[in-house]
Amino acid sequence: MISTSLDWVILFFIQMKVGILGNALLVGFYTFTLSTGRNFRPTDQILNQLALANCLALFSKGIPQEMAAFGLDYFLSGAVCKLVFYLHRVSRGASLSTTCLLGAFQAAQLCSGSSWWQRELKIWFLRCLGPCCSCCWVLSLLTNIHIPVLVNGPKNDKNASWETKSKYWCSKTTLDQVSSSLIASMILLVDYILLGLMVWASGSMVLVLHRHKQRVQHLHSQSLSRRPSHEARATCTILILVSSFVLFHALSSMLTLHVALSRIPAQWLLNASVFVALCFPTLSPWVLLARDPRVSKLCLAYWPRSFFP
Repeated sequence: MISTSLDWVILFFIQMKVGILGNALLVGFYTFTLSTGRNFRPTDQILNQLALANCLALFSKGIPQEMAAFGLDYFLSGAVCKLVFYLHRVSRGASLSTTCLLGAFQAAQLCSGSSWWQRELKIWFLRCLGPCCSCCWVLSLLTNIHIPVLVNGPKNDKNASWETKSKYWCSKTTLDQVSSSLIASMILLVDYILLGLMVWASGSMVLVLHRHKQRVQHLHSQSLSRRPSHEARATCTILILVSSFVLFHALSSMLTLHVALSRIPAQWLLNASVFVALCFPTLSPWVLLARDPRVSKLCLAYWPRSFFP
């Protein structure tokens, strides 16, 4: 059996239910704003795609791991192995690129300069927001197209070494060193570019917010301090998302590297690697729901009148 630890069973069970519920609420909320146009914000398009990527990550990685925690061996067929691993990698890439797009969009909107290129950048972002969201998925689909080719079905050999097996007992094709290096370099290059853009956008937002705070304190004007309150709140929310994404991504990468370098990794290490990788898809929707004032207003507007005195 893969694992029969009650602690991990409970942890994965809670994580899955909390994550799926939060992302389902988030998708429903943003679908409502996009379809009705009520209190619509441009970032709703990006956040809706992020919630969809989170749902895909939880279903493609969380459910198989939850089944494995219950002690089910060899429950994935060859085709399902290919699909599960491919969807997980696609969801990871889509989450990374969508979070990067969210930070870049907010940084462009906060840009207060009056130069021509700054105005054109804002207009371009607003016009191309939908196609940019689609490009995030296309980029993730293309960069992970090799996964279905490399992943195979489970091998019923419990004594096989770790190099011939993968998580959930799906096997993988061993490539030569040159091919493996090329694929790893391509994936790392895309990840580092997106993470670099994410850090740059976050730094730009922090700098703009700091300058605005100094300006407001100097002017002591109520009329000037009210306008940016929504933008400042939205920017802080995005900074929380970006920071948590980078933190969980770094922890997951270190655990995954440790697993890859271990000939026979401990089961707790495998479980911890999956658990940390699913922390961002689980927690991010609740951060967005808690910090969006439209959610509480919507709940009050549609709350049954009988509950009020």
